[in-house]
Amino acid sequence: MALGSAPSAHEPRFDAGRVCLDLLATTHPGERLDGVGALCAWIAGAGLVPGGTALGHADDSWLTGFRELRGHVGLLVRGTQGVEAPAYGRALARVNEVARAATPAPLAVRGEDGRLVRELAGPPGCAALLAVVARDAVELLTDPVARAALRECEGDNCPLVYLDTSRGRRRRWCSSEVCGNRERVARHRRRAALARA
Repeated sequence: MALGSAPSAHEPRFDAGRVCLDLLATTHPGERLDGVGALCAWIAGAGLVPGGTALGHADDSWLTGFRELRGHVGLLVRGTQGVEAPAYGRALARVNEVARAATPAPLAVRGEDGRLVRELAGPPGCAALLAVVARDAVELLTDPVARAALRECEGDNCPLVYLDTSRGRRRRWCSSEVCGNRERVARHRRRAALARA
């Protein structure tokens, strides 16, 4: 997503501050992981694989795995408020289990211009890519500083969660260009309506 531009309804977003939170953003405003192609685009956009990595071996089981992990991470990130303890425990156990898998092995290789670039040792498997996201979630959930910086967007009907790394920790919206802009427009309309009354 280019700076200063709002994402389209189907364009993946990568502005939550952590890859596991970016995965959560794939549910809003509707399902963004609506096919294997969309999932592969998200995997590449999230930086789970280097650019140009072939993901032609991905199938519907990958989609199921990522959606399942997304549900578990969402439950854990949003905390225990309103969640039954057994459901929270199952989600935690599943994220820990997924995090145990070996992650893709990176290699440094010479690119066409002679500089070193990142490449994977082999085609990444679904379990390896899920492990990257699950480990990111484990790190987030166990880091008290990062956990304290978690925020839920204040935008109308926006359920997105993000890491507030702003100065003074006063960020209010998942995206200033999306929810923040909507709020500013709504505030302007309210003031204009009051001025006319």
